[in-house]
Amino acid sequence: MRKIIMLLCCWPLATTAQNFHFSARVGIANYQGDLQSKNITLKQAKFLGSLGAQYDLSEHFTARTYFTLTSLQGDDKKGTASMQARNLNFQTRLFEWELGMQYNILSLNNSWFTPYIYAGLGVYHFNPFTRNADGAKTFLKPLSTEGQGVIPGVKEYKLTQLNIPLGIGATYVISEDLRVGLEMGYRKLFTDHLDDVSTEYADQGALLAAKGQTAVDLAYRGDEVGAGAYPAAKTPRGGSGVKDGYYYMALTVTVRGLFFDTYRRIAGLPAYHRDKKVGCPATRF
Repeated sequence: MRKIIMLLCCWPLATTAQNFHFSARVGIANYQGDLQSKNITLKQAKFLGSLGAQYDLSEHFTARTYFTLTSLQGDDKKGTASMQARNLNFQTRLFEWELGMQYNILSLNNSWFTPYIYAGLGVYHFNPFTRNADGAKTFLKPLSTEGQGVIPGVKEYKLTQLNIPLGIGATYVISEDLRVGLEMGYRKLFTDHLDDVSTEYADQGALLAAKGQTAVDLAYRGDEVGAGAYPAAKTPRGGSGVKDGYYYMALTVTVRGLFFDTYRRIAGLPAYHRDKKVGCPATRF
């Protein structure tokens, strides 16, 4: 009787847990924007790490969520001649939470391998900074380097925003409880200020009066490399026609059963029957 009661109590949890996976990603990330000369490159790439979970809704559809930490950077010194004359650079830590849906092209009930695509919605936080001529870390948004909040009509940008996660990958099943894979993802952003560079140079006098000499010094750094004095107001500083973005390539690991066997022992249920090839394990009572 006790086992029957425990079975009735734990069965819904046990059934749900069979489709639940803890997941992790480890790889590299890079950004697209005004301080990067190529759309896709491994130069200036930084470490990316993610922890999350997946839930198999069906043979082909998987709900997924991840928390991600990475860093992004860009430096004109590593770009074209015109970029080197501008001489700007930035770095930022980036925190992201994503929620999405994954479509597995093959069924893992019948195959050990499947390619997949995914899409979703995310929220991320960034805060671009640079180092001044003395090496001191200086955050760029408070300086309004393009006149945000200083020049009429130039709006400030937000440091926490929404994005659209997109990507492709492939999963290989090691066992019923372990899957590994490779994933490549891209983030569609709605800002051109990830690197604090977007439109035009602000009027030097207005920027100096409102934000001080540091803002002027970091809005244009060409004088540090002998490229001339601060440009005239409304001279192009960046290209606002294309929004910034970032992308990554990562190894993935998903694990099932970290807590499921514990629930089964509490309920007095037998362990997994492991003869089945892939997918939801068969259960014997």
